[in-house]
Amino acid sequence: MTAVAVTVTVILAGAALLALVRVVRGPSILDRVVATDVLLAIIVAAIAAEAAFTGDATALPVLVVLSVLGFVSSVSVARFAARNGK
Repeated sequence: MTAVAVTVTVILAGAALLALVRVVRGPSILDRVVATDVLLAIIVAAIAAEAAFTGDATALPVLVVLSVLGFVSSVSVARFAARNGK
Protein backbone atom coordinates (compact mmCIF):
# COMPACT_ATOMS: atom_id res chain seq x y z
CA MET A 1 0.00 0.00 0.00
CA THR A 2 2.88 2.38 0.61
CA ALA A 3 4.06 1.99 -2.99
CA VAL A 4 0.66 3.17 -4.19
CA ALA A 5 0.72 6.11 -1.79
CA VAL A 6 4.19 7.14 -2.94
CA THR A 7 3.20 6.82 -6.60
CA VAL A 8 0.07 8.92 -6.13
CA THR A 9 2.02 11.53 -4.19
CA VAL A 10 4.71 11.79 -6.86
CA ILE A 11 2.15 12.08 -9.66
CA LEU A 12 0.13 14.75 -7.84
CA ALA A 13 3.28 16.68 -6.93
CA GLY A 14 4.45 16.60 -10.55
CA ALA A 15 1.07 17.78 -11.78
CA ALA A 16 1.03 20.59 -9.20
CA LEU A 17 4.51 21.67 -10.24
CA LEU A 18 3.50 21.79 -13.91
CA ALA A 19 0.37 23.78 -13.05
CA LEU A 20 2.44 26.24 -11.02
CA VAL A 21 4.78 26.69 -13.99
CA ARG A 22 1.77 27.55 -16.15
CA VAL A 23 0.53 30.02 -13.53
CA VAL A 24 3.88 31.79 -13.49
CA ARG A 25 4.62 31.73 -17.23
CA GLY A 26 1.19 32.69 -18.49
CA PRO A 27 1.12 34.07 -21.24
CA SER A 28 -2.46 35.33 -20.84
CA ILE A 29 -4.69 35.81 -17.84
CA LEU A 30 -7.01 33.05 -19.02
CA ASP A 31 -4.09 30.59 -19.07
CA ARG A 32 -3.32 31.56 -15.50
CA VAL A 33 -6.94 31.15 -14.42
CA VAL A 34 -7.20 27.71 -16.00
CA ALA A 35 -3.92 26.67 -14.36
CA THR A 36 -5.20 27.90 -11.00
CA ASP A 37 -8.37 25.86 -11.48
CA VAL A 38 -6.28 22.80 -12.34
CA LEU A 39 -4.19 23.41 -9.23
CA LEU A 40 -7.37 23.50 -7.14
CA ALA A 41 -8.47 20.20 -8.70
CA ILE A 42 -5.08 18.69 -7.84
CA ILE A 43 -5.47 19.85 -4.24
CA VAL A 44 -8.93 18.26 -4.10
CA ALA A 45 -7.50 15.02 -5.49
CA ALA A 46 -4.69 15.07 -2.92
CA ILE A 47 -7.12 15.56 -0.04
CA ALA A 48 -9.35 12.80 -1.40
CA ALA A 49 -6.38 10.44 -1.76
CA GLU A 50 -5.30 11.18 1.81
CA ALA A 51 -8.83 10.50 3.05
CA ALA A 52 -8.93 7.24 1.10
CA PHE A 53 -5.58 6.06 2.46
CA THR A 54 -6.39 6.88 6.07
CA GLY A 55 -10.04 5.86 5.92
CA ASP A 56 -11.03 9.10 7.63
CA ALA A 57 -14.12 10.87 6.32
CA THR A 58 -13.67 14.17 8.15
CA ALA A 59 -12.17 15.79 5.03
CA LEU A 60 -15.35 15.35 3.00
CA PRO A 61 -16.86 18.77 3.88
CA VAL A 62 -13.60 20.41 2.83
CA LEU A 63 -13.74 18.54 -0.48
CA VAL A 64 -17.30 19.71 -1.09
CA VAL A 65 -16.44 23.34 -0.35
CA LEU A 66 -13.34 23.27 -2.57
CA SER A 67 -15.27 21.63 -5.40
CA VAL A 68 -18.02 24.25 -5.25
CA LEU A 69 -15.40 26.99 -5.11
CA GLY A 70 -13.69 25.61 -8.23
CA PHE A 71 -16.98 25.33 -10.11
CA VAL A 72 -18.18 28.82 -9.21
CA SER A 73 -14.84 30.41 -10.04
CA SER A 74 -14.64 28.65 -13.42
CA VAL A 75 -18.16 29.70 -14.34
CA SER A 76 -17.64 33.30 -13.27
CA VAL A 77 -14.38 33.62 -15.21
CA ALA A 78 -15.99 32.06 -18.29
CA ARG A 79 -18.91 34.49 -18.10
CA PHE A 80 -16.55 37.42 -17.62
CA ALA A 81 -14.38 36.37 -20.56
CA ALA A 82 -17.42 35.85 -22.79
CA ARG A 83 -18.80 39.27 -21.90
CA ASN A 84 -15.52 41.03 -22.62
CA GLY A 85 -14.97 39.10 -25.86
CA LYS A 86 -17.94 40.78 -27.59
